Amino acid sequence: MQNLRGLCRRTLLILAVGFLLSTPVTPVLAHPGSGIAVDRLGQVYFMDTGSGLWKIDTQGKLTKLSGTRFHWLAIDAQNRFINSRLPSGATGDILRAGADPTLLLSSDYPIATGNDGNLYFPSRDPMRIMRMIPSGGTSVVVTLPATARGPLPHINGITAGPDGSLYYTENGAIGRITAQGPVSIVSIVARVPRLAGAPSVPGIAAETGPFLQGLAVDASGVMYVAASGDGRVLKITPNGRVSTLLRTQSPWSPTAVALFGSDVYVLEFLHTARDVRTDWLPRVTKLASNGTATVIATVDRMPGARD
Repeated sequence: MQNLRGLCRRTLLILAVGFLLSTPVTPVLAHPGSGIAVDRLGQVYFMDTGSGLWKIDTQGKLTKLSGTRFHWLAIDAQNRFINSRLPSGATGDILRAGADPTLLLSSDYPIATGNDGNLYFPSRDPMRIMRMIPSGGTSVVVTLPATARGPLPHINGITAGPDGSLYYTENGAIGRITAQGPVSIVSIVARVPRLAGAPSVPGIAAETGPFLQGLAVDASGVMYVAASGDGRVLKITPNGRVSTLLRTQSPWSPTAVALFGSDVYVLEFLHTARDVRTDWLPRVTKLASNGTATVIATVDRMPGARD
């Protein structure tokens, strides 16, 4: 009987190894926060995966609002979801923080509030974009198309665009979802190759490409996106012209952007190879319309801080 148990264990191990070797592997990435937003007054909010939610007021004062160490956030400017039952479960949680505006914090997937005031987020297997209304009802907006390598495993960011559209990021592409009557149409509006000679960013595998994450889109359809794998913030026009607005010095790399008027706010993290949240130090850089880049806030860890 003892020999039989040993044989069974060895057989299961061989089968498991064979399955893993035959299954495509997605590189595991260190994953600092990718949430930044600006309210109507010009106050900046950002997620620090190592300590929580922070606010920079219009005078530049930095205040910690919450100890919830999630990854993404969205502003509910009209407080439509202040009494809603938000998604929660094995795939991730969305929590509220603050009021007027209400901030929605997401643990495991990107979220966005649309121009219609509803909440949008992805759902996997298959990869779909969901709509949630304040009463709690959810519906499928669209199922996202597969990539050349198979079904899309995840999206890295999502934001609202003009005319009721939604934009989302894959590792090397930006997709747009537009409504045509009762049907939503998905198109890839930009493909971004990895920058030749790009510096290595700790925790981000080279095969991940530019690793496009948080993005914002202005009223004319111009896209601003954090290319975390390249250490760049990109501006992409509707006709596909790509320019670099900011280049960071590794191990710093951008993870998200937000717009306020003609200014661009960039969330950056000091990336590390190990997956320890308190190692990832965040800062916020303001890119003014005249091209000036200014670091307006940096969060340091207190001695003895723990993950």
